[in-house]
Formats: sequence, structure tokens, C-alpha cells
Amino acid sequence: MIRNIVFDMGNVLVIYDPVRVCRVYAQDEREIEWIRRELFGSEEWILLDKGAVTEEEAMERVRRRLPNERLRALADRCMQEWHIHNIEPRPGMEELVRDLKGMGLGIYLCSNASRRLRVYEGRLPGSRYFDGTIVSAEEGVLKPDAAIYKRLFEKYSLCPEECFFIDDLPANIEGGRACGMDGYCFADGDTKRLRAFLMERLGRA
Repeated sequence: MIRNIVFDMGNVLVIYDPVRVCRVYAQDEREIEWIRRELFGSEEWILLDKGAVTEEEAMERVRRRLPNERLRALADRCMQEWHIHNIEPRPGMEELVRDLKGMGLGIYLCSNASRRLRVYEGRLPGSRYFDGTIVSAEEGVLKPDAAIYKRLFEKYSLCPEECFFIDDLPANIEGGRACGMDGYCFADGDTKRLRAFLMERLGRA
């Protein structure tokens, strides 16, 4: 029996576009590509999600790779404000989370994200209904490592077989399954299809 729904954040609850913030401050596609590659597509971005570096440490490394002061200033601005522009609530998710909570299900978030998530957590669709949140940077481990799922189960006293995981990456779903938690790969971003699937799975179709 499913008693808990576990959501990923990026490209599930929200639409994440890493270059949206760049386009706010730059029009030159070459500059945008520099920032996409050297900041949002960098090893440092992954290390931030893992909690292995601070934002200041990450930006020091990123700045060293950028060829001029204009790009360094743009990178700094994008780092400071990316969460303002890059996080767009996915239509229909607020209502889906609300309805699942109304059915008596526990609602949890398990996300590969930096500590910055705590700044914008209240903007996430359905955040008012969360019963718990696991942030990779706070745990020092990334999905699909089994340790992050086990931390979720231990922290909130959950039975894996009673949890159902929604993530956009197949590897993360498989990581959950290896720990006893079934899931749904939300790669197509179709909220209506997800809703129909969950209602059928929960016997509410």
C-alpha cells in the first residue's frame, strides 16, 4: 500500500532552465554559453549539490576559468539570482500535491540541490503540504546513491515499500527501486498523465 509520495524538485515540481537567468542580463549567445558551461554545467555545480563546496569557493573556481571581467561579473550576478529566474512552478503540480495530501498521503521532497533550496523552498508547488524534505547538499550525498534514500526513510521513519517516488531521471528511479521504493519516471513532464497514473495506482481512478 502506498502511504507516501516522494517528489523530486527540478523538472518535476518546477521547470528548471539553467540559462534563463543569463538571458535576463545578457543577449550575446556566446556569453550565455560561457556561463551555461562554466557555471551551470560545471563540476562546481555538482559539488554545490553535494555540499562539498560553498558558493564562494565554487565561484572562485568558476571565475578563474572565465576570460574577462565582464563574464566574471555576469557569472557572479547569475549565481546570486539564479533561483529568482530559473525556478518556474510546473502548472498543475500545486493542485496535484494538494489532492494527494487531501487523500491522507505523506508528501516528501528528495532533491539533488544546493543549500540555496532553503531560500526558495516556499515557492515550490505544494511546499505547504510537505511532511519532510531531504536536500542532497545537507546530507552530503547525491541521488541515485542508496544513502540518500536510506536517509529519507530513517529521518522520517518511512517504510520504503510504502513510498512512491517521482523523478525525471531513470537512474534516480532505479536507485529508489534498489532500496525498495517504486517510482514513476516523469521525463515527459506531462502532469495530467502523472495524475491519471497516480490515481489509478492509488485506486482513485
